[in-house]
Amino acid sequence: MPPKQHIYLVPGFFGFTNLGELLYFGHVRDFLQAEFARRGVEAEVVAILSHPTASIRQRTADLLKAVQETASEDEGPIHFIGHSTGGLDSRLFVSPGASLREGLALELYASRVRSVVTVSTPHAGTPLASFFLGLFGQQLLRLLSLFTVYVLRFGRLPLRVMFRLGHVLARADDQLGWKATLLDQLFDQLLGDFSSDRREAVSRFLGDVGKDTSLIPQLTPEGIDLFNAACSDRPTVRYGSVITQARPPSLRTRLSTGLDPYAQLTHTVYAFFYGQTRNMPLNRIPLHTAEQTAALVQAYGALPHAEACDGIVPTRSQVYGQVIGAVRADHLDAIGHFDQPTHHPPHVDWLISGSGFRRPQFEKLWKDVSGFLLNE
Repeated sequence: MPPKQHIYLVPGFFGFTNLGELLYFGHVRDFLQAEFARRGVEAEVVAILSHPTASIRQRTADLLKAVQETASEDEGPIHFIGHSTGGLDSRLFVSPGASLREGLALELYASRVRSVVTVSTPHAGTPLASFFLGLFGQQLLRLLSLFTVYVLRFGRLPLRVMFRLGHVLARADDQLGWKATLLDQLFDQLLGDFSSDRREAVSRFLGDVGKDTSLIPQLTPEGIDLFNAACSDRPTVRYGSVITQARPPSLRTRLSTGLDPYAQLTHTVYAFFYGQTRNMPLNRIPLHTAEQTAALVQAYGALPHAEACDGIVPTRSQVYGQVIGAVRADHLDAIGHFDQPTHHPPHVDWLISGSGFRRPQFEKLWKDVSGFLLNE
Protein backbone atom coordinates (compact mmCIF):
# COMPACT_ATOMS: atom_id res chain seq x y z
CA MET A 1 0.00 0.00 0.00
CA PRO A 2 1.44 3.44 -0.93
CA PRO A 3 2.47 5.57 2.06
CA LYS A 4 0.22 8.37 3.29
CA GLN A 5 0.96 11.82 1.86
CA HIS A 6 1.30 14.56 4.50
CA ILE A 7 0.35 17.97 3.08
CA TYR A 8 0.81 21.12 5.16
CA LEU A 9 -0.87 24.43 4.36
CA VAL A 10 1.29 27.26 5.70
CA PRO A 11 -0.44 30.67 6.09
CA GLY A 12 0.96 34.04 5.15
CA PHE A 13 1.39 37.38 6.85
CA PHE A 14 -1.05 37.75 9.79
CA GLY A 15 -2.72 34.58 8.57
CA PHE A 16 -4.80 32.51 10.95
CA THR A 17 -5.59 28.82 10.74
CA ASN A 18 -8.93 28.72 12.45
CA LEU A 19 -10.41 31.60 14.44
CA GLY A 20 -13.76 30.08 15.33
CA GLU A 21 -15.45 29.35 12.00
CA LEU A 22 -13.06 31.64 10.10
CA LEU A 23 -10.85 29.51 7.89
CA TYR A 24 -7.79 30.85 6.09
CA PHE A 25 -7.32 27.75 3.93
CA GLY A 26 -10.86 26.37 4.15
CA HIS A 27 -11.59 26.12 0.42
CA VAL A 28 -8.09 24.89 -0.46
CA ARG A 29 -8.14 22.19 2.21
CA ASP A 30 -11.58 20.94 1.20
CA PHE A 31 -10.63 20.83 -2.48
CA LEU A 32 -7.33 19.03 -1.91
CA GLN A 33 -8.94 16.42 0.33
CA ALA A 34 -11.59 15.72 -2.31
CA GLU A 35 -9.05 15.73 -5.16
CA PHE A 36 -6.68 13.26 -3.49
CA ALA A 37 -9.61 11.01 -2.62
CA ARG A 38 -10.72 11.16 -6.28
CA ARG A 39 -7.22 10.09 -7.35
CA GLY A 40 -7.25 7.24 -4.84
CA VAL A 41 -4.37 8.70 -2.82
CA GLU A 42 -4.36 8.55 0.98
CA ALA A 43 -3.51 12.04 2.16
CA GLU A 44 -3.73 14.11 5.32
CA VAL A 45 -4.13 17.86 4.75
CA VAL A 46 -3.19 19.97 7.77
CA ALA A 47 -3.54 23.75 8.12
CA ILE A 48 -0.75 25.25 10.22
CA LEU A 49 -1.16 27.71 13.09
CA SER A 50 1.68 30.25 12.88
CA HIS A 51 2.58 33.37 14.81
CA PRO A 52 0.95 35.97 12.53
CA THR A 53 3.77 38.53 12.23
CA ALA A 54 6.70 36.86 13.98
CA SER A 55 10.00 36.21 12.21
CA ILE A 56 10.38 33.63 9.47
CA ARG A 57 12.54 31.66 11.88
CA GLN A 58 9.81 31.58 14.55
CA ARG A 59 7.12 30.71 12.02
CA THR A 60 9.27 27.85 10.74
CA ALA A 61 9.52 26.58 14.31
CA ASP A 62 5.70 26.65 14.41
CA LEU A 63 5.67 24.56 11.24
CA LEU A 64 8.09 22.05 12.74
CA LYS A 65 5.90 21.68 15.82
CA ALA A 66 2.87 20.84 13.67
CA VAL A 67 4.83 18.34 11.59
CA GLN A 68 6.15 16.64 14.73
CA GLU A 69 2.62 16.32 16.09
CA THR A 70 1.07 14.89 12.92
CA ALA A 71 3.70 13.10 10.84
CA SER A 72 5.81 11.17 13.36
CA GLU A 73 3.76 7.94 13.32
CA ASP A 74 4.82 6.91 9.82
CA GLU A 75 7.50 7.68 7.24
CA GLY A 76 5.20 9.02 4.54
CA PRO A 77 6.36 11.86 2.28
CA ILE A 78 5.79 15.46 3.34
CA HIS A 79 4.68 18.35 1.12
CA PHE A 80 4.42 22.06 1.95
CA ILE A 81 2.07 24.57 0.35
CA GLY A 82 2.88 28.06 1.57
CA HIS A 83 0.78 31.10 0.79
CA SER A 84 2.64 34.41 0.75
CA THR A 85 5.10 34.39 3.68
CA GLY A 86 4.24 30.75 4.28
CA GLY A 87 6.29 29.94 1.20
CA LEU A 88 9.37 31.45 2.86
CA ASP A 89 8.73 29.44 6.04
CA SER A 90 8.60 26.30 3.90
CA ARG A 91 11.83 27.11 2.08
CA LEU A 92 13.67 27.70 5.37
CA PHE A 93 12.35 24.41 6.78
CA VAL A 94 13.99 22.37 4.03
CA SER A 95 17.15 24.47 3.65
CA PRO A 96 20.15 22.20 4.40
CA GLY A 97 21.79 23.16 7.68
CA ALA A 98 19.00 25.53 8.73
CA SER A 99 19.07 26.32 12.45
CA LEU A 100 15.99 27.49 14.33
CA ARG A 101 16.97 27.37 17.97
CA GLU A 102 18.67 24.93 20.32
CA GLY A 103 16.81 21.65 20.70
CA LEU A 104 14.83 21.95 17.46
CA ALA A 105 16.12 19.39 14.97
CA LEU A 106 14.76 19.90 11.48
CA GLU A 107 16.67 17.30 9.52
CA LEU A 108 14.63 14.26 10.57
CA TYR A 109 11.56 15.78 8.91
CA ALA A 110 13.21 18.01 6.31
CA SER A 111 14.71 14.89 4.71
CA ARG A 112 11.17 13.58 4.15
CA VAL A 113 9.92 16.66 2.31
CA ARG A 114 9.37 15.93 -1.37
CA SER A 115 7.89 19.19 -2.64
CA VAL A 116 7.43 22.85 -1.73
CA VAL A 117 4.73 24.87 -3.49
CA THR A 118 4.74 28.63 -2.95
CA VAL A 119 1.64 30.68 -3.73
CA SER A 120 1.96 34.47 -4.23
CA THR A 121 5.17 34.39 -2.17
CA PRO A 122 7.53 37.42 -2.04
CA HIS A 123 10.75 35.57 -2.90
CA ALA A 124 12.35 38.91 -3.76
CA GLY A 125 10.43 40.88 -1.14
CA THR A 126 7.63 43.42 -1.45
CA PRO A 127 7.72 47.23 -1.15
CA LEU A 128 4.46 47.05 0.83
CA ALA A 129 6.49 45.74 3.79
CA SER A 130 8.62 48.88 3.68
CA PHE A 131 5.46 50.97 3.97
CA PHE A 132 4.25 49.04 7.02
CA LEU A 133 7.50 49.85 8.85
CA GLY A 134 6.34 53.44 9.30
CA LEU A 135 4.13 54.65 12.15
CA PHE A 136 1.10 55.14 9.90
CA GLY A 137 1.71 51.74 8.32
CA GLN A 138 1.92 49.99 11.68
CA GLN A 139 -1.37 51.46 12.89
CA LEU A 140 -3.05 50.76 9.58
CA LEU A 141 -1.81 47.15 9.72
CA ARG A 142 -3.49 46.69 13.09
CA LEU A 143 -6.76 48.00 11.69
CA LEU A 144 -6.54 45.96 8.48
CA SER A 145 -5.85 42.79 10.49
CA LEU A 146 -9.18 43.32 12.24
CA PHE A 147 -10.71 44.28 8.89
CA THR A 148 -9.81 40.83 7.51
CA VAL A 149 -11.28 38.95 10.46
CA TYR A 150 -14.42 41.10 10.45
CA VAL A 151 -15.16 40.59 6.75
CA LEU A 152 -14.67 36.83 6.95
CA ARG A 153 -17.02 36.74 9.95
CA PHE A 154 -19.79 39.11 8.80
CA GLY A 155 -19.29 39.20 5.03
CA ARG A 156 -18.60 42.93 4.81
CA LEU A 157 -17.66 45.98 6.83
CA PRO A 158 -20.25 48.56 7.93
CA LEU A 159 -20.43 51.34 5.35
CA ARG A 160 -19.77 53.96 8.02
CA VAL A 161 -16.42 52.33 8.67
CA MET A 162 -15.61 51.86 4.99
CA PHE A 163 -16.28 55.51 4.13
CA ARG A 164 -13.98 56.70 6.91
CA LEU A 165 -11.28 54.17 6.02
CA GLY A 166 -11.52 55.16 2.36
CA HIS A 167 -11.05 58.80 3.35
CA VAL A 168 -7.93 57.92 5.33
CA LEU A 169 -6.39 55.94 2.47
CA ALA A 170 -7.27 58.55 -0.14
CA ARG A 171 -5.32 61.14 1.85
CA ALA A 172 -2.55 58.84 3.09
CA ASP A 173 0.04 59.88 0.51
CA ASP A 174 0.20 63.46 1.78
CA GLN A 175 -1.13 62.71 5.29
CA LEU A 176 -3.40 65.79 5.10
CA GLY A 177 -6.12 65.72 7.70
CA TRP A 178 -5.00 62.35 9.05
CA LYS A 179 -5.25 61.74 12.78
CA ALA A 180 -4.01 58.63 14.55
CA THR A 181 -7.09 58.66 16.78
CA LEU A 182 -9.33 58.02 13.77
CA LEU A 183 -7.75 54.61 13.17
CA ASP A 184 -8.21 53.81 16.87
CA GLN A 185 -11.87 54.81 16.66
CA LEU A 186 -12.46 52.59 13.64
CA PHE A 187 -10.72 49.70 15.42
CA ASP A 188 -12.92 50.08 18.51
CA GLN A 189 -16.08 50.26 16.38
CA LEU A 190 -15.30 47.02 14.59
CA LEU A 191 -14.23 45.12 17.68
CA GLY A 192 -17.38 46.18 19.49
CA ASP A 193 -19.57 44.26 17.00
CA PHE A 194 -18.26 40.86 18.15
CA SER A 195 -19.70 38.84 21.03
CA SER A 196 -17.71 38.94 24.28
CA ASP A 197 -16.17 35.49 23.69
CA ARG A 198 -15.28 36.24 20.10
CA ARG A 199 -14.00 39.69 21.08
CA GLU A 200 -11.60 38.04 23.50
CA ALA A 201 -10.38 35.55 20.86
CA VAL A 202 -9.91 38.27 18.26
CA SER A 203 -8.12 40.48 20.80
CA ARG A 204 -5.69 37.66 21.57
CA PHE A 205 -4.99 37.17 17.88
CA LEU A 206 -4.45 40.88 17.28
CA GLY A 207 -2.34 41.01 20.45
CA ASP A 208 -0.01 38.49 18.84
CA VAL A 209 0.17 40.75 15.79
CA GLY A 210 1.24 43.66 17.98
CA LYS A 211 3.71 41.81 20.22
CA ASP A 212 6.10 40.65 17.54
CA THR A 213 6.31 42.34 14.15
CA SER A 214 9.83 41.20 13.30
CA LEU A 215 8.51 39.63 10.09
CA ILE A 216 7.84 43.02 8.48
CA PRO A 217 11.46 44.16 7.91
CA GLN A 218 12.32 40.65 6.71
CA LEU A 219 9.81 41.00 3.85
CA THR A 220 11.30 44.19 2.43
CA PRO A 221 13.36 43.71 -0.75
CA GLU A 222 16.48 44.42 1.30
CA GLY A 223 15.52 41.95 4.05
CA ILE A 224 14.70 39.16 1.62
CA ASP A 225 18.03 39.67 -0.12
CA LEU A 226 19.74 38.50 3.09
CA PHE A 227 17.27 35.61 3.49
CA ASN A 228 18.02 34.37 -0.02
CA ALA A 229 21.76 34.57 0.60
CA ALA A 230 21.42 32.27 3.63
CA CYS A 231 18.62 29.92 2.47
CA SER A 232 19.59 27.28 -0.08
CA ASP A 233 17.54 24.68 -1.93
CA ARG A 234 17.52 21.00 -0.96
CA PRO A 235 18.42 18.83 -3.96
CA THR A 236 15.80 16.19 -3.12
CA VAL A 237 12.93 18.70 -3.02
CA ARG A 238 10.88 19.79 -6.05
CA TYR A 239 10.04 23.51 -5.93
CA GLY A 240 7.04 24.99 -7.70
CA SER A 241 5.25 28.33 -7.61
CA VAL A 242 1.81 29.77 -8.26
CA ILE A 243 1.97 33.29 -9.69
CA THR A 244 -0.74 35.93 -9.35
CA GLN A 245 -1.14 39.17 -11.25
CA ALA A 246 -4.10 41.50 -10.78
CA ARG A 247 -5.34 44.33 -12.94
CA PRO A 248 -3.96 47.79 -12.10
CA PRO A 249 -6.67 49.90 -10.44
CA SER A 250 -8.39 52.07 -13.04
CA LEU A 251 -11.78 53.38 -14.05
CA ARG A 252 -12.36 50.05 -15.79
CA THR A 253 -11.71 48.02 -12.63
CA ARG A 254 -13.90 50.39 -10.62
CA LEU A 255 -16.75 49.91 -13.06
CA SER A 256 -16.26 46.13 -13.00
CA THR A 257 -16.88 46.07 -9.24
CA GLY A 258 -20.41 47.37 -9.77
CA LEU A 259 -22.38 50.13 -8.09
CA ASP A 260 -22.36 48.66 -4.59
CA PRO A 261 -20.82 51.35 -2.30
CA TYR A 262 -19.11 48.65 -0.23
CA ALA A 263 -17.40 47.17 -3.29
CA GLN A 264 -16.32 50.61 -4.45
CA LEU A 265 -14.80 51.50 -1.09
CA THR A 266 -13.08 48.15 -0.74
CA HIS A 267 -11.60 48.70 -4.19
CA THR A 268 -10.05 51.86 -2.72
CA VAL A 269 -8.18 49.67 -0.23
CA TYR A 270 -6.94 47.51 -3.10
CA ALA A 271 -5.88 50.58 -5.10
CA PHE A 272 -3.92 51.89 -2.11
CA PHE A 273 -2.11 48.57 -1.62
CA TYR A 274 -1.39 48.32 -5.34
CA GLY A 275 0.11 51.80 -5.36
CA GLN A 276 2.51 50.87 -2.57
CA THR A 277 3.42 47.47 -4.03
CA ARG A 278 4.17 48.62 -7.57
CA ASN A 279 7.28 50.53 -6.43
CA MET A 280 9.61 47.53 -6.70
CA PRO A 281 13.25 48.64 -7.20
CA LEU A 282 14.41 47.52 -10.61
CA ASN A 283 17.63 46.07 -9.21
CA ARG A 284 15.61 43.78 -6.93
CA ILE A 285 13.61 42.09 -9.68
CA PRO A 286 15.04 38.57 -10.03
CA LEU A 287 16.22 37.04 -13.26
CA HIS A 288 14.12 34.11 -14.50
CA THR A 289 15.10 30.97 -16.35
CA ALA A 290 14.01 30.47 -19.94
CA GLU A 291 11.35 27.99 -18.76
CA GLN A 292 9.98 30.40 -16.16
CA THR A 293 9.87 33.26 -18.65
CA ALA A 294 8.08 31.09 -21.23
CA ALA A 295 5.45 30.08 -18.64
CA LEU A 296 4.77 33.72 -17.73
CA VAL A 297 4.54 34.79 -21.37
CA GLN A 298 2.16 31.93 -22.15
CA ALA A 299 -0.10 32.83 -19.20
CA TYR A 300 -0.12 36.62 -19.56
CA GLY A 301 0.72 37.17 -23.22
CA ALA A 302 3.94 38.96 -22.34
CA LEU A 303 6.48 39.03 -19.53
CA PRO A 304 4.90 41.04 -16.66
CA HIS A 305 6.49 44.46 -16.35
CA ALA A 306 8.32 45.61 -13.24
CA GLU A 307 5.24 47.26 -11.70
CA ALA A 308 2.93 44.26 -12.16
CA CYS A 309 1.65 42.84 -8.86
CA ASP A 310 -1.29 41.19 -7.16
CA GLY A 311 -1.92 44.15 -4.86
CA ILE A 312 0.41 42.81 -2.15
CA VAL A 313 3.41 41.16 -3.82
CA PRO A 314 5.13 42.04 -7.13
CA THR A 315 4.32 39.37 -9.71
CA ARG A 316 7.90 38.70 -10.75
CA SER A 317 8.92 38.43 -7.08
CA GLN A 318 6.72 35.32 -6.84
CA VAL A 319 8.58 33.10 -9.32
CA TYR A 320 10.48 30.17 -7.80
CA GLY A 321 11.21 26.77 -9.30
CA GLN A 322 8.68 25.39 -11.78
CA VAL A 323 5.79 27.72 -12.60
CA ILE A 324 2.81 25.48 -11.82
CA GLY A 325 0.24 28.12 -12.67
CA ALA A 326 0.14 31.83 -13.46
CA VAL A 327 -3.31 33.39 -13.09
CA ARG A 328 -5.11 36.70 -13.25
CA ALA A 329 -5.88 37.07 -9.57
CA ASP A 330 -5.20 39.24 -6.57
CA HIS A 331 -3.21 38.12 -3.55
CA LEU A 332 -6.08 36.33 -1.81
CA ASP A 333 -8.03 34.99 -4.80
CA ALA A 334 -5.81 31.95 -5.31
CA ILE A 335 -6.54 30.57 -1.84
CA GLY A 336 -10.30 30.93 -2.24
CA HIS A 337 -11.03 34.44 -0.97
CA PHE A 338 -12.89 35.75 -4.02
CA ASP A 339 -16.49 36.79 -4.54
CA GLN A 340 -18.75 33.83 -5.20
CA PRO A 341 -21.41 33.73 -2.45
CA THR A 342 -23.57 31.17 -4.32
CA HIS A 343 -21.00 28.41 -3.91
CA HIS A 344 -21.36 26.12 -0.88
CA PRO A 345 -19.58 26.99 1.31
CA PRO A 346 -19.52 30.56 0.00
CA HIS A 347 -16.37 32.29 -1.22
CA VAL A 348 -15.98 35.66 0.50
CA ASP A 349 -13.85 38.43 -1.00
CA TRP A 350 -12.46 41.33 1.01
CA LEU A 351 -9.78 42.59 -1.41
CA ILE A 352 -12.03 43.54 -4.32
CA SER A 353 -9.68 44.02 -7.25
CA GLY A 354 -11.91 43.28 -10.23
CA SER A 355 -9.65 40.38 -11.24
CA GLY A 356 -12.56 38.15 -12.34
CA PHE A 357 -11.04 35.09 -10.67
CA ARG A 358 -13.78 32.57 -9.84
CA ARG A 359 -14.38 28.91 -8.96
CA PRO A 360 -13.51 27.36 -12.37
CA GLN A 361 -10.06 28.99 -12.32
CA PHE A 362 -9.65 28.00 -8.67
CA GLU A 363 -10.39 24.33 -9.38
CA LYS A 364 -8.06 24.17 -12.39
CA LEU A 365 -5.25 25.80 -10.43
CA TRP A 366 -5.49 23.40 -7.49
CA LYS A 367 -5.80 20.36 -9.75
CA ASP A 368 -2.49 21.44 -11.27
CA VAL A 369 -0.99 21.86 -7.79
CA SER A 370 -2.21 18.37 -6.83
CA GLY A 371 -0.55 16.92 -9.92
CA PHE A 372 2.70 18.66 -9.05
CA LEU A 373 2.67 17.26 -5.51
CA LEU A 374 2.26 13.75 -6.89
CA ASN A 375 4.84 14.41 -9.63
CA GLU A 376 2.32 13.56 -12.34
